[in-house]
Amino acid sequence: MDSRHIPNRFGVKTTGVARRLPGMSVSHDDVEPVTDRVHERSWSANLEREQYAADPELVVAHARDAIEHTAAGHHVNLVTHAAHGHPETYLFDALDEHGVDYEYVQQCGCGGHVTRVHV
Repeated sequence: MDSRHIPNRFGVKTTGVARRLPGMSVSHDDVEPVTDRVHERSWSANLEREQYAADPELVVAHARDAIEHTAAGHHVNLVTHAAHGHPETYLFDALDEHGVDYEYVQQCGCGGHVTRVHV
């Protein structure tokens, strides 16, 4: 069945990324960004989608984008994919380099992790 004919009940744009075949590589330029606007309130960046499962570098790149798209005085929850394990192993050094305050919040029931970044 063609996914274009399935109603989108969640109000999110379908990207087609989840339909790619295992083993296919995707350029970071071909991946939908985590956000395209500045958030003037606290929000959560979903870095758990399938496009992030095999690419911790993409997680870090989009985490930086999420931080840069968060207005001062607010926070962004970076919700990362379980495939990479605890974010201290690949994300915290990048956050330190970015010079932001952050805290590990918890592991989700699905296995992912939540890190709150204060801007």
